[in-house]
Amino acid sequence: MIANIVQIYLSKDLLWSWVRRTVSARYQQSLLGGLWIIIQPTATVIILSIIFTYFIPIDTGEIPYIVFSYVAVIPWSFFSSSLTDMSFSLVQNMGLITKIYFPREILPLSAMMARLLDLGVASVLLIVLMLIYQSPAYPIGWLYLPLILIIQIALILGLGLFVAALNVFFRDVQSMLTLILQIWFYASPIIYPVTLVPENLRPYYFLNPMAGILEAYRAVLLYQTLPGNYLLISGLISLFVFFFGYWFFLQVEYQFADII
Repeated sequence: MIANIVQIYLSKDLLWSWVRRTVSARYQQSLLGGLWIIIQPTATVIILSIIFTYFIPIDTGEIPYIVFSYVAVIPWSFFSSSLTDMSFSLVQNMGLITKIYFPREILPLSAMMARLLDLGVASVLLIVLMLIYQSPAYPIGWLYLPLILIIQIALILGLGLFVAALNVFFRDVQSMLTLILQIWFYASPIIYPVTLVPENLRPYYFLNPMAGILEAYRAVLLYQTLPGNYLLISGLISLFVFFFGYWFFLQVEYQFADII
């Protein structure tokens, strides 16, 4: 595995070229272009804010619901869109795989990195919202943001490499992934606070690594507190998922060209 990571590093120019190609292809011949990066999560948050502020009120304390939900929606969008793109990254480029050799991990990895750029752009609006609603600053907590992001990336890479490889053999994996992500969305604290989860169920609830990751983002950005033990649980699970997903990818990689 270490040798494979070194090989990816040596192919970093190809990786960056593929990231640029992925980003440019996504918004080619698009009327609004890169604005969709902000429009999609913003539209989601506006709809959620209307529903859970006026029709089915959810108590988020002194935090406006639009800020409360947006903090979770953008990392969730990064998670779900990355997995979706990574799942068909190999099948979509089957002609390239059968013709030349290069580290196959570059294809799903570049799909994730292109979505990481989306996360950065969408985060600009979060800063604007926090300034508008005068959310208190917590600089010490912000130091945890890189750690939280690394944990999330490890989870995405592990799952993404696994589903990308599996989709080569079973093309209905992508449809199954869509269903799983829909269920996972409601099983994570995106539209509701963790306090609504019964306290006796929270230890099991935080076995969902995205629950700990999203709650950690809220802790440092909105609650002015440091993440709790749930982040450690998410980190350990994400690390396991990364190693398992990458191991599975390497085990079946030699069959890609034959099956595709």
